[in-house]
Amino acid sequence: MTIRSNLKANQTSRMNVLTPDQCQELVYAAEEAMWRTGTNFHDKESLEIMKRAGCWVEGTRVRIPADITERALKTCQKHIVLCNSRTGARELFVEGYNSYFGSGPCTPFTINPFTGERHRATRQSVAWATKVLDALPNIDYAMSLGIVQDVPLLISDRHEFEQQVLNTDKPIITVCVDKWGQEDCIKMAEIVAGGEEELRKNPFICLYAEPISPGVHCKEAAQKLVMGAKKGLPTIYTPCIMAGGTAPATLAGVMVQGLCESLSGLVLSQCTREGAPFIMGGVYTILDMTTTIFSYGAPELSLMLAALADVAHYLGIPMFGTCGCTDSCIIDEQAGIEAAISIAMTNMSGANLNHDIGYAEQGTTSNLDLVVICDEILGMARRLTNGIRVDEDSLALDVIERVGPGGNFKGEFDDYLDFDDEEDAMYDAYGNFKPKLISRAAREIWEKAGGKTLREAANEKVRDIINYHEPEPLPKDVVAKIRHIVENAVGHMPGEDD
Repeated sequence: MTIRSNLKANQTSRMNVLTPDQCQELVYAAEEAMWRTGTNFHDKESLEIMKRAGCWVEGTRVRIPADITERALKTCQKHIVLCNSRTGARELFVEGYNSYFGSGPCTPFTINPFTGERHRATRQSVAWATKVLDALPNIDYAMSLGIVQDVPLLISDRHEFEQQVLNTDKPIITVCVDKWGQEDCIKMAEIVAGGEEELRKNPFICLYAEPISPGVHCKEAAQKLVMGAKKGLPTIYTPCIMAGGTAPATLAGVMVQGLCESLSGLVLSQCTREGAPFIMGGVYTILDMTTTIFSYGAPELSLMLAALADVAHYLGIPMFGTCGCTDSCIIDEQAGIEAAISIAMTNMSGANLNHDIGYAEQGTTSNLDLVVICDEILGMARRLTNGIRVDEDSLALDVIERVGPGGNFKGEFDDYLDFDDEEDAMYDAYGNFKPKLISRAAREIWEKAGGKTLREAANEKVRDIINYHEPEPLPKDVVAKIRHIVENAVGHMPGEDD
């Protein structure tokens, strides 16, 4: 592993786990696995698409020749932009080393920020979560942070998306139950954007699907991937994979298994529609053999996803990463350590869209206090990658001469003091990070202010946002049209025919 910091050559501090030669070796190994072993597709249309493209199809098993994978790597978009849902402004440039951060989806449980109760996620909890995400300066996009469970589960995805789009103008990554749910969510997004073509030109939603490791593309995932390609909307296809459980125990073996699954999804996407916007990625971690859990706080998760970012950069494909999560059941020192390490490593690796901020209890429970704490950590992590400016002004030779030995540089910080009056500013006039939650006060001042712990300060901020923050509203007629789709949604049992 190397960490390089050089403003003139690199502009910032960046981390690489793998060399280009190692990236190439992993890609070659994945291509070999895609042909030698193959993966299973359980969707009839997907099998037909792959067969027409020249893949070897036997029943549900699909083996993909390396030349078809190589062609797909060339045709997919290398430049994806996600937009503001209210203005259409192009905000997230998902490419290169640009790193953006958001929450995770689909937790069955959440922590009520007012009572501390752990309960099933609801429409209200998703609305509250989205409001908090909307208000935080370092959160760039929204995922639901809950499976809505006070409505029928087969149509819960429509209710989740409704609460999200009502409570933020930031881009949304939406996770749907099946192709019918995804179709309804796309219709709602088209209403907000002003039509199908407007949404395609300036997408504010990104679709999500995932294979089942090892090597299975279920019917629902494949159908959602095909629909995204046909619609020309950005689609994430990312395995959640465990070393020693659903993948080999070696970390390199995990990388090969995960790449095999993600890249076979890329092939389906490009064979459906060349140039379809596709985002690779994953949640790669270990099966903790002591507790048999899928560990979100393991250092191996951050290590493998930093390595995966190296592969994504090598291939020139946008990358979906993971950070800001913890295995801890409460927001304590363990949660802070695990969240901070994963955020810092992810930001330095340059993965593009990074999710799961706010995940606790191995991804089973969302916690808005953790989201707010992670927002603060993100400000610090971004300062680390902003580098140190070295030029004639920043070398400050004139200032050093003017103050002289034994002098005092306090007067040189007048600009800092003026800038500090801007309450919402993340950095001062010299680019130094300005904490909002973390206390740097002397003990007497800290005690006078209430002597709050970081979690207590975070919870206070969460409740303040929920009570007082007002997201940019949608026009009333748009809200009514969205509500009509939600109220008339029809659930389909798994395996039900079209």
